[in-house]
Amino acid sequence: MMSATMRRIQLPFRRALSTAAAESSSSEKIVASVLFERLPVVVPKIDPVVYAFQEFSFRWQQQYRRRYPDEFLNKSNTRGKGDYQIEYTPAPRITEADKTNDRKSLNRALDRRLYLLLYGKAYEAPSDKPVWHFPEKVYHSEETLRKCAESALHSVLGDLSNTYFVGNAPMGHMTVTIGEDAQDLPSFKRFFFKSQVIAKDEFNVGKCKDFVWVTKDELLEYFPDQAEFLRKMIIS
Repeated sequence: MMSATMRRIQLPFRRALSTAAAESSSSEKIVASVLFERLPVVVPKIDPVVYAFQEFSFRWQQQYRRRYPDEFLNKSNTRGKGDYQIEYTPAPRITEADKTNDRKSLNRALDRRLYLLLYGKAYEAPSDKPVWHFPEKVYHSEETLRKCAESALHSVLGDLSNTYFVGNAPMGHMTVTIGEDAQDLPSFKRFFFKSQVIAKDEFNVGKCKDFVWVTKDELLEYFPDQAEFLRKMIIS
């Protein structure tokens, strides 16, 4: 059982923590942003260096592989042969959306990950000026920060049945300092949550003036001031 002395020590400590949390929440806003991504739908091309190593490794193993009797190999070659025949035609890697650079389509850059960006009002935008940003929402009274992120994506898509949030913890965070154009807004912390597209190739994106689906390299062009941070946070 906890002694009376320990209870007297812990009580002021808990009060100090609650007071500090209240002061932090009142002085600094928290914004939940969603990195909504579509995973690759075709196998990415192998890097030439990786291909050369795999070729070398295969040839090296062939020199020391176990030799099987010829009668065993002959039986394995005849197994599975029948009257049926399967015709397979691989899907093209370059789509019409790739040729026209249609960034509103998910049917492009099939061997890369695509990320959703919105063009419209953002929390840090001065004078309601539209800017490119991720789906976001200011944290108020949600049960968890992930619930806030889910609400942000739901407000844009209208439905989360074809989405999957990866984990409960954010994948990264940053402290945003407002510039001279928006001096009335204090600095705030932005937490990024990852969500993925599940079995869908088109979304009705709303509550924005425009939107794009872009690769990582293209995404960095929209955020030149935050490019270094985003390059480290988005690993693949």
